[in-house]
Amino acid sequence: MKYEEAYSELQRIAQEIENEKVSVDVLAEKVKRASELISFCQEKLRSTETEVNNIIKQMEQRDNPPT
Repeated sequence: MKYEEAYSELQRIAQEIENEKVSVDVLAEKVKRASELISFCQEKLRSTETEVNNIIKQMEQRDNPPT
């Protein structure tokens, strides 16, 4: 799953809950799925941040070699 897909699904679930389109029978299921999507998105963001920081460090080391 891609971040954009997870985020989009999360937005749909939030809208359904806010607009009271979710029946009580499936509310717990939707909240559980939303929780899973939030965890996925947070992990993806953390992973991407780490990767970007590593790339920046590599670029800085390349541009500023030790003397």
